[in-house]
Amino acid sequence: MKKYTFGFSPCPNDTFIFYGMVEKRVDLRGLHFDFIIEDVETLNQLALSKKLDISKVSAHVYFYLHEDYRFLRSGAAFGYGCGPIVVSDRLDLLHQRDTIKIGVPGRLTTAFLLLKLFLEREYPKKSVNYLFLPFNKIMPAINEKQIDAGIVIHEGRFTYENYGLLKIVDLGQWWERETQLPIPLGGIIAKKEIGNDTIKRIEDIIIDSIKYSFSNPDENISFIKRYSQELTDEVIKEHISLYVNSYTFNIGADGWQALKELLGRAEELYSKMLGLPKIDLTDGSKGL
Repeated sequence: MKKYTFGFSPCPNDTFIFYGMVEKRVDLRGLHFDFIIEDVETLNQLALSKKLDISKVSAHVYFYLHEDYRFLRSGAAFGYGCGPIVVSDRLDLLHQRDTIKIGVPGRLTTAFLLLKLFLEREYPKKSVNYLFLPFNKIMPAINEKQIDAGIVIHEGRFTYENYGLLKIVDLGQWWERETQLPIPLGGIIAKKEIGNDTIKRIEDIIIDSIKYSFSNPDENISFIKRYSQELTDEVIKEHISLYVNSYTFNIGADGWQALKELLGRAEELYSKMLGLPKIDLTDGSKGL
């Protein structure tokens, strides 16, 4: 019996999405999964080493995986008003300091790519040093003066003020102004070798699982809270409301265009250093 390794994160949006699959509340259409729950940067690394058949990953990391994996139409974290933000205890930090140190929640995260794109466009002469930290260690590191600023993702969008911090850049708003497209934060990828028919079944199972959670909002809360870093019910609700939206059911044509735009800009940025070839994403649109 073939079991597919399936990775997703402990964040409330993912545990909400995949509850129905993990607990077999929906029809798995004859498929069997071995679920691995890890933070997204760990999942990025596992996918890079081809250790996962299916996984949630940052949209950024798909830049390196598009030849071997398909980007699925369902299960993604895309949208408006949901991008990472840069916070600090100094509102004028970017204007007043020539050299700054920024905490980043992973080298392969979309947040890091967006920050680099933003700085390249808006502050090309700024000297920036990066410290890579787990996302939940970034705000304490600012308070402890280890870093000048940090990228906040996930539930940090709702809690940074509790640390006495200020929002200095909303990278999602910047992206939306630049592109008029939703921000492609992350999504589900599957190895192409799995085959188109099975990948379509997986997409449909994910949609069923999302629908199940929406139809049974009280049933999945204990599962979500098991992984949610001791978040309050209010923050969990806000998190799910922000990141589970119409794009989670189907990223659609504008979502696919947003992903191509992000990876095209990554290619332009990295080609200055590496001379990377053009990315062909045409086959990915078959999943839409």
